[in-house]
Amino acid sequence: MKKQLYACLMICISFMLMACEQSNIGIDKLKTSVKAKPRVSANFNHNWLFQLKDDTNYKAVDFDDSTWRELSVPHDWSVEFAFTQENTDGATGYLPAGIGWYRKHFQTPNNQLNNHFMLFDGIYNHATIWLNGTELHKQYYGYSPFYLDITKHLNPVGQDNVIAIRVDRSRYIDSRWYTGSGIYRDVNLISTNQLHIPIWGSYVTTPKITQESADVEIEITVSNQHDTSQTFDIKNEIFDAQGKMVSQHTATHIIASAKNTKITHNLAVKKPKLWDLDSAVLYQVKTSISQAGTVLDEYHTPFGFRTIRFDKDKGFFLNGRNIKIKGVNLHHDAGLVGAAVPDDVWKRRLIKLKQAGVNAVRTAHNPASDRFMALCDELGLLVQAEIFDEYDNPKDKRLNQQERHSDYISRGYTEYFQAHGERDLKNAVLRDRNHPSVIMWSIGNEIEWTYPRYAKATGYFDMNANGNYFFNPPFISPEEIKMRFHTSKEEGYVLAKTAKKLSAWVKELDTSRPVTANLILPSVSHISGYTDALDVIGYSYRRVIYDYGHELFPDKMIMGTENVAQWHEWKAIEERDFIAGTFLWTGIDYMGETHNKWPTKSLASGLMDLAGFEKPSFHMMKTLWDETPHVYLATQTLEKSLYTLDDQQQVVEKKPGAWQQYVWIWHDVNRYWQYQDKQLVAIEAYTNCDAVELFLNDKSQGVQKLADAPDHILKWAVPYQAGQLTAKGLGNCDAIDEIKTAGGFSQILVNTDKAELKLDQNSVAHIEVQLADQNGNPISFEEQSIVFSVTGPAKILGVDNGAPDSVQTFQSNKITTDKGKALLIIQATGTGEIKVEAKAGEVSSSLLKLSAADS
Repeated sequence: MKKQLYACLMICISFMLMACEQSNIGIDKLKTSVKAKPRVSANFNHNWLFQLKDDTNYKAVDFDDSTWRELSVPHDWSVEFAFTQENTDGATGYLPAGIGWYRKHFQTPNNQLNNHFMLFDGIYNHATIWLNGTELHKQYYGYSPFYLDITKHLNPVGQDNVIAIRVDRSRYIDSRWYTGSGIYRDVNLISTNQLHIPIWGSYVTTPKITQESADVEIEITVSNQHDTSQTFDIKNEIFDAQGKMVSQHTATHIIASAKNTKITHNLAVKKPKLWDLDSAVLYQVKTSISQAGTVLDEYHTPFGFRTIRFDKDKGFFLNGRNIKIKGVNLHHDAGLVGAAVPDDVWKRRLIKLKQAGVNAVRTAHNPASDRFMALCDELGLLVQAEIFDEYDNPKDKRLNQQERHSDYISRGYTEYFQAHGERDLKNAVLRDRNHPSVIMWSIGNEIEWTYPRYAKATGYFDMNANGNYFFNPPFISPEEIKMRFHTSKEEGYVLAKTAKKLSAWVKELDTSRPVTANLILPSVSHISGYTDALDVIGYSYRRVIYDYGHELFPDKMIMGTENVAQWHEWKAIEERDFIAGTFLWTGIDYMGETHNKWPTKSLASGLMDLAGFEKPSFHMMKTLWDETPHVYLATQTLEKSLYTLDDQQQVVEKKPGAWQQYVWIWHDVNRYWQYQDKQLVAIEAYTNCDAVELFLNDKSQGVQKLADAPDHILKWAVPYQAGQLTAKGLGNCDAIDEIKTAGGFSQILVNTDKAELKLDQNSVAHIEVQLADQNGNPISFEEQSIVFSVTGPAKILGVDNGAPDSVQTFQSNKITTDKGKALLIIQATGTGEIKVEAKAGEVSSSLLKLSAADS
């Protein structure tokens, strides 16, 4: 009987082997398929330990870290401290840096997968990483993502491992803006089979899109870590926004051992829904690798159907529609949370910017986080993805432009560019190239300052906002500029050669988008060979030479990539079809770039302040960029205002035509109606209505027409009288704004952007506070010290009032208001009811109730 069973078993095995041979499946594949399961991507953000000290013993496996602080990442240690002038600088926001260590204990995954990778979306900066005492990697650039293959350094399944990371931010002025410190972006642990798709191994393009159908080209990289060749099936399935499968393709392939191969599949989708500004429709490719019906790996790639075109004469086209790029520059910090920004903080800010008509973001001047890019996809925002602020030569971090300091504390990325520039650039492009929001790659920002030949060839004597550079075309001819440049000595590195190298690196990975850069000295860059590396030429504060550039270099598409948030900038673009648009400096205030200006910690150039409160410039740009009827009132005493009265008692500029040279900071106006009786007050209205009528206590103060206001600001001069100031749009423009005289402080009004929190580190509630009188009229002309009380399962992330010169500690429950406002951000720590109350002296707000639930 046993012999019969044995014979039957051998026959079965023989049939199985024959079947394997007939279906081109090897024995090694059969063994793999029995145990295989798809990849596991685990959030690795929690249960880290942290110490802000430096000791080489911290990398050891057996080091006693039981007294270390436990936390979750993303984490920015700098923003936790008080603002100080000791060992800090305004260039990086007057917050301390130092050297910090992170450690984490974790077990080797018991998931039957045999390749393990650790993916870091960003560590700032100079990170050295050890696993179980072995040094794995040094990462110098703080903005590019990177991943490590940790397979060979893990202990056996189920045993403990220790990862230790030293973050060296002792160079505390290594940037021109606030950077943050630490593991300030996400970390993930990814486990795969030996036959798998590498991280960022999917590339989806849509080469042809019509209303009836769209072509989808999917390039998949497959890695075989087996010691034998492998035959496998690869399936690509496309799912629409509702999760319905709309296209699929399966094919069989062979890959040699220890090799990577690229496989391209072409699919079609009928009646595709387009990703657009107001309908950000996202699809997803699910790619699976299988053997003998067992799925070994599964990779998901979100993408969108959209077309982009840049025309040197007509500008930018999205989905065949000619539109202006109405963009803003954004740094990566977000006020009180520093550089470790929860999704909900960015959502609030980006949604507000969209309400002002903003349709694009430039990530100044470095790769943003993966989560930020996904939010732009979700919200329908175009992105110029920028990569570097320095190349071969350093910038002066304190004073901008060329290097004038050479101390250790201001050494930046230039120190590592030659060795690591290619890797850091390519990692950023690989991670972000499937985002439909990305419409161009910027390889650099205002790089020309650091190459001496450029400034010397311009013909300008100075480079200041009030002088000839901003508002005058070149004083010398293009021929003389060319002669000056090409007869000058070629010193060290050559910018044109470096730019061509960077552009080529980008195009190795993505040819579906143009390459650009932000040029601060374009009159020289056009003739130096620098622009030969670029598809789109970005001008930085050089709207005065748009016509010059277009006429002399007609084959190049030009746009503004850094401009001030003023009407004159937009007017120059609106009047020229060949200028695609602009990115204003900036969408939101950011910390840093304020050398020796204590207590001013941030540059107040944004449409919104550090707390995300709208400023007058926000409303001006909304009237220019958004079609929704809008009017906004601002006031100032005539004496302090920009205006005076002419012989006909009309409001005119004190300096005629001065509006054409306003730069970064909006002029001083108030959002209140609170002056001395009969004091002459200048009243401004920003509007997109053709005309506005102003009323004081229901009495008309006259009608002003936009056609009569070359500066796009309607103006009245009115003797102050307590009561209500009202501006009404006329004709078909149904817009109204009003400001009331407020009484004494007697109320604290509180509101929140959400009543329910998720138990998730990316879910937060913004609690806004407004001082008010007994009738609820807002008070913005006096300040109060607010104390917040939060009870229930929540923690305070911080407080802020948005003022650039406020150096109150962020991580507190106390804040003095600015313009009568303040902000509290809270995060759930458990489930249940959360209660928030604000108090100033004897005045308390109503009790604000929120709830927290599992995500």
